[in-house]
Amino acid sequence: MKLAIIPARGGSKRVPRKNIKGFHGRPMISYAIGAAQSSQLFDRIIVSTDDQEIADVARAYDAEVPFMRPSELADDHTATVPVIRHAISACEGLGWPLEHVCCIYPAVPLLRSEDLLAALDLLLSAAGAQFSFPVAEFPSAIQRALRLDASGATSPFYPEHELTRSQDLEPAFHDAGQFYWGRCKAWKENPRIHNSGVGLVIPSWRVVDIDTEEDWRRAQIIYQMLLSVEESGDELI
Repeated sequence: MKLAIIPARGGSKRVPRKNIKGFHGRPMISYAIGAAQSSQLFDRIIVSTDDQEIADVARAYDAEVPFMRPSELADDHTATVPVIRHAISACEGLGWPLEHVCCIYPAVPLLRSEDLLAALDLLLSAAGAQFSFPVAEFPSAIQRALRLDASGATSPFYPEHELTRSQDLEPAFHDAGQFYWGRCKAWKENPRIHNSGVGLVIPSWRVVDIDTEEDWRRAQIIYQMLLSVEESGDELI
């Protein structure tokens, strides 16, 4: 069985009620649910939450909420893997024979269902991989990163590369913060996703990790741009 788990706690601080806040006329979490549904990959799509209102919204968009997440797994310090492990254990307790599990974050309005499919294909084809997830290239060479002190003075993190041309430096990538595919056994035994995974490269303009109001506004602008392009009949990569 392929299971999608959307972890959506109720206590978002920087963007209050982020997971069900209205985004272009719909609750934010509905985009994650919709992408999972459109992919046609999953036998079941569930939401792990500690919040009854989030649970009600999830069910309204045809996701399942077969259990409520305990409060000790819903604070500001809880990492993703323990939440997914708890959900896996609860679902296995219901008799579900899980094989591959995808954690899809709830605030991903730019997520594409085809990326879910491509990342699963990557996981299944990459020898020894336990996880797969989307990554995007940093817009600037990380080897040329600068420190900025209290007075505004700059200094390079990597002085040895201060005079190296950007095009001569190895490209670096960051987690897109959208979803993680994993083998069920890997979720149970391995907390280090990035050391055991393979990355699906997606365009950086399709990546917004929504943690602040500024991130939210950026996501709105990109989403509106994509709608305009789609309506015009043009194509983007």
